[in-house]
Amino acid sequence: MDNYCLVRPEHLNHHNFLFGGQLLKWVDEYSWLAAACAYPKSVLVTRAMDNISFSHRVGCGAILRFNIEWKKQGYSSVTYETKVYATEFGESGEILIFSTNITFVSVDTEGNKMALPHRRCIV
Repeated sequence: MDNYCLVRPEHLNHHNFLFGGQLLKWVDEYSWLAAACAYPKSVLVTRAMDNISFSHRVGCGAILRFNIEWKKQGYSSVTYETKVYATEFGESGEILIFSTNITFVSVDTEGNKMALPHRRCIV
């Protein structure tokens, strides 16, 4: 699953580059959307990201592509590999700026872990 967004002035830090916290917010949100589509009857919460390392700065006007792929499923958890690519304003090629594995856990109304159903395949 791919999602796109445009880096706007309100997403920048005091050095006029993309704020890392904003990128993490998008990674969490877009990865959760992929999981929610695959497990529509499950309440999923973020458990972990395995790596947080920013490899390139990103300027205003860049278009980001979030590539989210199902990786594995456990009894109550599911992990997605999320890669973020940037195309800077005026450039034609993408560069990989961030990647992580993000894990979600299925919980009940009390917050206790519960079994995940088989995932629904998304085209």
